[in-house]
Amino acid sequence: MTRPRPTRQRSGLLVLVLCFVTIVFDGYDLVVYGSTVPTLIAYEGWDLDTGSAGLIGSLALVGMLLGTLSVGLITDRFGRRRIMIGSIAWFSVCMLATAFAPNEVVFGVLRFLTGIGLGGVVPTCIALTVEFAPKGRRQIANAVMFSGYSVGGVSAALLAIALLPETDFRVLYALGALPLITLLPIVVRYLPESVSYLAATGREAEARDVAAQHGLVYDDVVAPVPAAAALDTAPPVSSMRELFTPRWRRSTLLFAAANFCGLLLVYGLNTWLPQIMRSAGFALGSSLAFLLVLNLGAIVGAISASFVADRIGVQKVVTASFLIACVAIFLISQNLPAGLLFLLVAVAGLGSVGTQILVGGFCATHYPQKLNATALAWSLGVGRIGAICGPLLGGLIAGWAFGYQVNFYAFAAVAVLGAAVVASVRTQVRRRDSLGAPTAPAAPTHAG
Repeated sequence: MTRPRPTRQRSGLLVLVLCFVTIVFDGYDLVVYGSTVPTLIAYEGWDLDTGSAGLIGSLALVGMLLGTLSVGLITDRFGRRRIMIGSIAWFSVCMLATAFAPNEVVFGVLRFLTGIGLGGVVPTCIALTVEFAPKGRRQIANAVMFSGYSVGGVSAALLAIALLPETDFRVLYALGALPLITLLPIVVRYLPESVSYLAATGREAEARDVAAQHGLVYDDVVAPVPAAAALDTAPPVSSMRELFTPRWRRSTLLFAAANFCGLLLVYGLNTWLPQIMRSAGFALGSSLAFLLVLNLGAIVGAISASFVADRIGVQKVVTASFLIACVAIFLISQNLPAGLLFLLVAVAGLGSVGTQILVGGFCATHYPQKLNATALAWSLGVGRIGAICGPLLGGLIAGWAFGYQVNFYAFAAVAVLGAAVVASVRTQVRRRDSLGAPTAPAAPTHAG
């Protein structure tokens, strides 16, 4: 098998960089809401309390649910490149419109519409990053790419700290439209189409050319068709239907549950952490600093954990990370010194945002390339129900006045559930024939 020339390996970084920048804006557009919740609740002329703020926070995630599931249904028809371009344009225009929302109702509707566009980019970015990464470095490539979410979260927190005392919150939302003039033209010009999509649609020569241009081994991306399958005249099974065949059904349901837990933690903490810490007695600036530290912890933790995952297995690392999140989130609820609280919040960033990054990589590498985009879209789409529940849960608990500690108890319990779900996933062990070619998977076994 001919390996690509080393001089071409660098070109594979193009997809990683474009997906990373896209996810930076995705993270910014989502986390900026949590950064502005305290200001929105206090905004004169808008009738927002903790319950309605939680509802608006969930509306963007309902939109993401619809966007992600829609991508799962149309990826096989339109390809990943066109979906990426359309999604970026959609959420950028909606963010610009949000900056001019005249009241809380229009604001909420625009957050919902923004979520539809954001929901399209996440599974597409994961699938493209994993596909164009070197075979042995897919987890670290995915972690680096998806750390863009936390970079966006850090940017949202820093800009809120710098701008909110002096300017209107609308400026922060207007900045979310920058991809229209910065990112989108570059994506249109340089983002390649998925090799597996081109091959699946009968454009094999073009698929091989794209693989060569980006330093990929074609057979690492597109599995050779066995002779028996080539002679099979039965109509092909759609990707979505194949996810629910006996071979993949268990994994499909468990990955959806894992994403439910991970996304509930991500969006629950990113939406409510500043307001919770204000309830604990911290000033606005310090409360936003906790959000900043949460996302910094996610960046460092996810990339570090991904190195370990590529060596000992992603399933072990994800399970351990969920358990670490449980311990850290529980301890945040205790009356501890501020310095220790900041450290625990950083660890919670690894166990929540960072863990969710690894869950996406685990899902993408668990399925064959022809299924991974649809599997990601499905599991992330169903998992968005957890994302929707996160802001709602935080708002309900705040409204019940049970004390800010109860928020952390609830989030810690979800982290334990996530660990149990991930530990239950069975990996497919692939045998190899005497020539080293992969054969049909053996019976599933518990990884670990």
